[in-house]
Order: sequence, then C-alpha cells, then structure tokens
Amino acid sequence: MKSLLALTSLALYLASARGQAAVWQQYYSQCIPGTATSAPATAPPVTSAPSTVSSSAAPSGTSTPPAGTGTLKFAGINISGFDFGCNTDGTCTASAAWPPLTQYYGADGAGQMNHFVTDDGFNIFRLPVGWQFLTNDVLGGTLDEANFEEYDALVQACIASGAAACIVDVHNYARWNGEIIGQGGPTNEQFADLWTSIATKYAGNEKIIFGVMNEPHDIPDINLWAQSVQAAVTAIRNAGATSQLILLPGNNYTSAETFVSNGSGPALLTVTNPDGTTTNLIFDVHKYLDSDNSGTHADCVTNNIDDAWSPLADWLRSNSRQALNTETGGGNTASCAEFLCEQIVFQQQNSDVFLGYVGWAAGNFDPSYVLGETPTASGSTWTDTSLVAACLAPK
Repeated sequence: MKSLLALTSLALYLASARGQAAVWQQYYSQCIPGTATSAPATAPPVTSAPSTVSSSAAPSGTSTPPAGTGTLKFAGINISGFDFGCNTDGTCTASAAWPPLTQYYGADGAGQMNHFVTDDGFNIFRLPVGWQFLTNDVLGGTLDEANFEEYDALVQACIASGAAACIVDVHNYARWNGEIIGQGGPTNEQFADLWTSIATKYAGNEKIIFGVMNEPHDIPDINLWAQSVQAAVTAIRNAGATSQLILLPGNNYTSAETFVSNGSGPALLTVTNPDGTTTNLIFDVHKYLDSDNSGTHADCVTNNIDDAWSPLADWLRSNSRQALNTETGGGNTASCAEFLCEQIVFQQQNSDVFLGYVGWAAGNFDPSYVLGETPTASGSTWTDTSLVAACLAPK
C-alpha cells in the first residue's frame, strides 16, 4: 500500500533545450501498479476547514505546537519534472528529466510556486530529481555541472518564492538501475558521496530540507538500510549542513501505515547526527487514499486515520519524534475532497508529531493527470484544481 513511480503512456510531445523530439509525461502510482483514468471530474468545494500553517515556520527547528492546536508547520506541493524518466527499480533516464521551468521549455514551475505561496499560503515545496540526472548517469561521479545548474534553477525559484522550505528529494527508490543501496548495489560510500556533493551546495541555506531518498521498497534488510541512511545523514552534517532538517524514509514506499510494523521506524530510531543527537532528523512518510493506497485512482475511499495516522501518531509521541507527510493526494473528486480534508484535520490535531503535508503533484504534470494539482494560468491569474482549493491550500 504505498508509493511508487510507474511510467505509463501519457505522452506529451514537446521540443526541449536538449533537442529532444519528445518528452514523456508520467503517471505516478504507489505500490500497486494501476491504470490511470481519464481527466477526473471537478468536485465542489467542501465545508471542512482548510489547514492552517505557522506563518513563522522555519525548517531549522523541530518545536511545534502541542497536539490539538490545529497549526501545522508546513503545507505544500510537489513540483515534479526532474524526476520524469524514473521508475521504481531506480532506473532514471537522465535525458527524460524535464525541468518544470519555462527557460527549459517546461511548465512555469516558478510561477506556480509564487502563486501557491502568495495566493494560497503554502510554505514548502518538494523538488524530486533522479540521481542519474544529477551525475549524468555516472555512479559515484560528481555532480554534473550543466545538469545541476538546471536543477538548482528550480531550487532557487523555490527559495525566491518566499517559501519557508524547499525539499531536495532524490527520487530513486533506494536503488540505482535495479540494485539496492548498501545491499548489492551502490555502496554506502557512493551514496554518502552524492549527499556530500549536494549538501556542500546548500549547507549555508536554512530553507533547504534534505530528502535522503524517495520511497524505498522491497528492502531485504531494514537494519542495513538504516546504516545507508546513517551514511547519508553523516555526510550531510559533515558537509556543513548542521542545522537543516533531514528526512528519513522507511521500507514499503515509506508507508505511514506500515512504518512501525515493518520495522522501519524502530530501525531508523538508531540514526543520529554525528554528535549522537536526533535533532532535526524527521521521519518521511507517504500515504494515499484510494482503494489500494496506490495513488492511481481518481476516487478516494479512506481518510487513513484509524489504520495509519492514529497509530503512527501514538508511536511518534511515545518516542518523542516527528514525521512529515511528503506525498499525499487524490483525484479532483468529491470523495477525495471529503477524505483528504479529514486526513489533514487529523494531522492538524496532532501537530506535535506531524509537521505537515506535501501534496502530489504539480510542476510539469498535465491537468489530465489523475493526481494533478497543477494550477492553470490566465494572464496573471492562477486557478487551482478543486482538491487544492478544497483541502490542501492553507489560505
């Protein structure tokens, strides 16, 4: 029941700055491949109170209001495009990455983020990117200067938007071309080298959050995975990024429902900063609301409270830890408006352990994408999808 990136057949042909003749639009699913539906129906606004976020949110601390205050630290949207070409086996075709920036013939990701901050009150964006794109397909290599310049342009647009936080997310499912990090694939040293290179670039910016890895899955040994995560954390801190948040993902597509039961939470409790503390080490969890929790259907059937969020909140509280929900969402339908609003209200009520949520996804996704949260622009006016307007936007 979780998240995964399965490439499907929605193709959007467009010439790019690299001279590509075509760029493939992707559908994203979670743990069970599904079939995308046609453009979802528009849902009317619901009366559930929209989420509220702290106007003074800053990623350098972990203190949040006590449970029940209804104030989340973060609310935001994924800005997708640099992850295009990535699949759940960790194969990421570098040439298929499509920067969601107009200067690279993509969507106006900068304009989207400016709108989301100014008009909606969002304050965090997740910026997924494939490992192969960052190093131009060289495992263990340094950051490719030209490719990183493109990705950094999106990061800088996020910073300039006025958002409180920008998540640098490596979107490889704990793999490189089918092989698992630290378990037969890239070594922990190679993984650490990647994060040393990235963290060195952003060590001086408190708005950066480091997303160690998107949605690990089918990991044979969760304790070995915790060692890989530890290698990344140590590399980030030793590169000079000593105070920013770092997100720690678990197995099973880092499902909020199974984070504790599959051993991910207990194993990741052992991950520490070099000084032995766990300050600003935040658990990274995902959860969708459709029938198979895959994020491939327009309709939602659950708010996930009893099966996922309530048990996880209890566990986090008992261990004095916090989590950030970096992927969630649904179709632009009445059922998703109902259930997602309920899920967010529960997270608000437990804001001592949940820092917030990040919806999936805008950026280069076409409006017909089943989980599309991409706003449309008419001149200087932006219009949100119905689900963003009804539930996700904190206003």
